Amino acid sequence: MAEVVIVASEDEAGELAASVVVELVRRVPDAVLGLATGSTPLSTYRALARRITDERLDVSRVRGFALDEYVGLPAGHPESYRAVIAREVVGPLGLTPALVHVPSGDPTTIAEAADDYERAIEAAGGVDVQILGIGRTGHIGFNEPGSSLASPTRVKTLTEQTRADNARFFDSPEDVPMHCITQGIGTILRARHLVLLAFGASKARAIADAVEGPVSASRPGSAIQLHPHATVIVDEAAAADLEHAPYYRHAWANKPGWQGV
Repeated sequence: MAEVVIVASEDEAGELAASVVVELVRRVPDAVLGLATGSTPLSTYRALARRITDERLDVSRVRGFALDEYVGLPAGHPESYRAVIAREVVGPLGLTPALVHVPSGDPTTIAEAADDYERAIEAAGGVDVQILGIGRTGHIGFNEPGSSLASPTRVKTLTEQTRADNARFFDSPEDVPMHCITQGIGTILRARHLVLLAFGASKARAIADAVEGPVSASRPGSAIQLHPHATVIVDEAAAADLEHAPYYRHAWANKPGWQGV
């Protein structure tokens, strides 16, 4: 079962998730991070940027792999995940740009892009810590309901719900691409530590399904139950539908310090 940590705010969640990355980089200077985009991980990246600066942590050798990318956005589009990762992660954290990878959404090479990305992750030795958000449809990465729990990186068609949720980043809903390239659920499960964050009442059902529901391709987030080291960090609103929330609070309050996160 995933470890569930219920916190008071996004900022508290960000500090906790950032501590996982800081401790990893102290042990493994060339650690491999799995990088999510969207609004959910922003508090983590803000906290991590502060810790790197305050503690003078050397991240010059840290490597990264983004979860996904839209297919067909023009090069340099500000809402491409390549641009978002550069703007919200690489720059603020001071990572080495050449060591941070994003799958290619170029339609002219899309047939080979997924296999190329899988090989790049494997060549890097795999992901040490994968940061995740979860969509209202229960998707992790862009693995929409019905995605195989063993899926590799591949091209997917986005649901209308996901496109509507992401429309706030574009000039109009029609501008949201129909297709994406995403790490598969099988790819995500190969990371050594999963850190899934969720905030707000709109994520409560998805979190309950992911943590306590049956493991099912209809609920992609539920695949985290198959992982030996998954940490779920949520605020009170996102935890509202969790049947065993009192136990999660009890277990976190009494967790031995030597176990870490």
